[in-house]
Amino acid sequence: MREHLRYVYRRRIPGRGGSGLRWAGEWWKYDEAVIRLEALWRAWEHLRQDPATGMSVWWRDHPNHHMTVLMSPEGPFADAEGDTNQNKAGEPLPYVEPPEGMFPDVREATEAY
Repeated sequence: MREHLRYVYRRRIPGRGGSGLRWAGEWWKYDEAVIRLEALWRAWEHLRQDPATGMSVWWRDHPNHHMTVLMSPEGPFADAEGDTNQNKAGEPLPYVEPPEGMFPDVREATEAY
């Protein structure tokens, strides 16, 4: 979320009364969102290694599905309101830093070996 997805999956999140898309800057407070975003990351890590169609398969099968569910007016962010849950057209998805230690950078642990 922090470094990649929120920048490449840009959608305008106007809040209630707008396009109907919903998002929570504090996405990490929603269990369903954490699980779906973890699934997206794992699929990305696997499919990005495929030099042929991996990235296309990833877009088609993973974010197009999970992000639609997450951003649905009936999805887990349905009650998310306020400025930290909105953005303007062309901006990255809203993002509030999770509490320190909540998501340790597994890349650092892997590189140490």
